[in-house]
Amino acid sequence: MLISFEIETRSFPTACTMGHHHHPLTFIAAIVVTIALLPAAASYPWPVCGTDSFSANSSYQANLNLLAATLPGNASTSPSNLFATAAAGAGQDRVWAAGLCRGDVNASNCLACLAQAFHDLPNDCSYNKDAAIYYDPCMLCYSNTTSFLSAAATICRARPFVSITNVTANPAQFNRAVAALVNATADRAALNSTRRFATGEAGFDQEVPAVYAVAQCTPDQAPAQCRRCLAGIIADHLGDFENAVRGRLLWINCSFRYDSKPFFSGPAMVQLASPFPAAPAPAVQPTGQPSPSPLGGGVVLKGRKYSVPVLVPAVLLPVLAALNLAICLCFWRRRKRRSIAQGNKPYTRYSADEEEDGEMVDSMMIDLSTLRAATMDFDDSNKLGEGGFGAVYKGVLPDGEEVAVKRLSSSSTQGLEQLKNELALVAKLKHKNLVRLVGVCLEQQERLLVYEYVLNRSLDIVLFGAENQLDWEQRYRIINGIARGLQYLHEDSQLKVVHRDLKASNILLDTNMNPKISDFGLARIFSRDQTQAVTKSIVGTYGYMAPEYAMRGNYSVKSDAFSFGVMVLEIVTGRKNNDSCNSKQSGDLLNTVWEHWEAGTVMELVDPSMNGSFPEGDVLRCFHIGLLCVQGDPAARPVMSSVVMMLGTDTISLQAPSKPGFVARKSVANTTDSTVSLHG
Repeated sequence: MLISFEIETRSFPTACTMGHHHHPLTFIAAIVVTIALLPAAASYPWPVCGTDSFSANSSYQANLNLLAATLPGNASTSPSNLFATAAAGAGQDRVWAAGLCRGDVNASNCLACLAQAFHDLPNDCSYNKDAAIYYDPCMLCYSNTTSFLSAAATICRARPFVSITNVTANPAQFNRAVAALVNATADRAALNSTRRFATGEAGFDQEVPAVYAVAQCTPDQAPAQCRRCLAGIIADHLGDFENAVRGRLLWINCSFRYDSKPFFSGPAMVQLASPFPAAPAPAVQPTGQPSPSPLGGGVVLKGRKYSVPVLVPAVLLPVLAALNLAICLCFWRRRKRRSIAQGNKPYTRYSADEEEDGEMVDSMMIDLSTLRAATMDFDDSNKLGEGGFGAVYKGVLPDGEEVAVKRLSSSSTQGLEQLKNELALVAKLKHKNLVRLVGVCLEQQERLLVYEYVLNRSLDIVLFGAENQLDWEQRYRIINGIARGLQYLHEDSQLKVVHRDLKASNILLDTNMNPKISDFGLARIFSRDQTQAVTKSIVGTYGYMAPEYAMRGNYSVKSDAFSFGVMVLEIVTGRKNNDSCNSKQSGDLLNTVWEHWEAGTVMELVDPSMNGSFPEGDVLRCFHIGLLCVQGDPAARPVMSSVVMMLGTDTISLQAPSKPGFVARKSVANTTDSTVSLHG
């Protein structure tokens, strides 16, 4: 149904839509993935960009903005679906879009995720008419053609990820258990008449006590369409995940994921028993569901027959039996498993568990001779900077990639444990607003970390230097990027990370002035239900330290929020929050902003280098958000997902901030155990 201002909500043709006269193998053959369009390295979130482009400030951009304003709300206010499609504009500037949230996500998180997707995707795929992006909670895709969700489209295509860790004790049984669980979960998802979504759990052995799975289709598909779509991607890709403890296949039309760790909310809808008597996991049937009825024929994976228990009404048995036969034929005719040789990887590997650290380090090792050649033997002409840990050098690897080599000195304040901590953390964290770790070298007493080279140096140099030319658009992009990076660390990554040393010098800026959070030597991992921790060793930078951390050693995501708030106020004003040893109070900037806020004159503090060229409402909102983040009470500070929402829209009302917390030093010694006290 078309609405007068050309926002259209309708059902789009999906990759699983086909007439009754098509042979199942036609569809299965059609979903072979076009890997050439995928980036070589995975970085959360996962964008896929097309080739056709549009101009800035064009009608296409305006139509995309219309969709961004309506589609997230439409999807999140449809609790039975969490899915919406829409179109805006006319002719060559018409834009179609589809957004889908995972079936266990609540409405507010769905809204936040899709809103962020509309914010991130145009940056990740700058001026691309066709683009898609995948998060854990949601997916978004838009295009200038109605066929963007069809099997032939190259955007919104299936995208596989597989763990680098394999099971060792019972690999053959594990593969059968995964196949059985994924297929049973897919059956349940197809029969779920509301969201086309299901979760599953299967007991296994001592090495892998349980396996968890999710399967989902877009809710506009009929049960048979959904099951065909899932059968196709399972048939084409489950073999790629052989022996791997986790894997996922991302596609808006349909997707599946399994993991040896729980990752979804609520109890599993499908529960399968362990194949090992020593580790029983009795099958539990969901209330009101019919008893399981094994489907004849099973599923053949790479020449092996897997028995698949499913929950289906009798009317669908002939359809699913024919489908299973098609899958068997497909596997029989399937080409050999695709090569994973370097430079021709058909899927991306990812990891998250501590036991994988050694494998990750081994895979990222770079010879010392290579780094010496890359940096001209660490020549001073290549030095980018130096700190208490040592020096950083620019280098060029043999393949032409520019890198920054962090060389820890023997007297470095960053010890071996901090080095290991940084290495283990950064290797696991993948986000466009986090600096990317390229490799590591631990040869001949050298301790070297190799990072991507970030052209525009650090935020403190650009912001507080004599040649500060940052306009408001750049500053706002930097604030948003830091917030999104922190949201990933605190809430969205498989790890829950508190950085503990956020400051302007640890924010690097790329060619487009996009921020990247760096230096994870002091970071700490929290368990998902952990809210704070206490340390006796107070480390960090005083101008950015939250008062509860500086005084009592209490740190949490809220202490990171305090540091973020300080940076926001620095970015808006162009002034550094004073942390010099000769200062009586390290809250000089915070105190000044607060006094002007109360007096209603805070706009007088805006960095004069912008010459008044900025939207007053956005600047005032950033002052407001910065003050909310530096409040003395940690509980009153917002979490980063809320900050991202506040920055992304001016329709959210912000509560009045309370007085900031200030930290003053009694000692002038520049040490990590300096005495501190709380004021304000």
